[in-house]
Amino acid sequence: MRSLGRVHPATWPLGLGAVGLVGVVLLHTVDPNQPGFYPGCPWLALTGTFCPGCGTTRALSALTHLDVLGALSMNPLLMLFLPFALYSYLTWLRNSLWPHRGSRPPVPLPAWAPWGILAGIVTFWILRNLPWFSFLAPGTPLLPSW
Repeated sequence: MRSLGRVHPATWPLGLGAVGLVGVVLLHTVDPNQPGFYPGCPWLALTGTFCPGCGTTRALSALTHLDVLGALSMNPLLMLFLPFALYSYLTWLRNSLWPHRGSRPPVPLPAWAPWGILAGIVTFWILRNLPWFSFLAPGTPLLPSW
């Protein structure tokens, strides 16, 4: 445990960034639409319904090919989450590289925020499996003209 204290604070975000970069290269070069390489969704295999994460691998692969509409049709919830995740990662990286450079204490989330996020994920999960909201299913165009 003492050796972890001697590691530069930027090691963790840079390490995560390196792993993410390897994942991006893998998703760009190996098509997840072709069966055999990537594992399937265990929830879909067991229940026959889509989980909130179904389509995420194909959406991220579409983003590596700059197909934003294709990624949006695979998992719209992911597309809403990605800007927040990117902002959070870049803030973490900046604060670990330059800890005293104009840093303010982080603004805590309100107490209701985690419950609201969870409610949004569960609502998306339920809606994407109802026939009236089948446009939320992975691979379905959000608008017929797309």
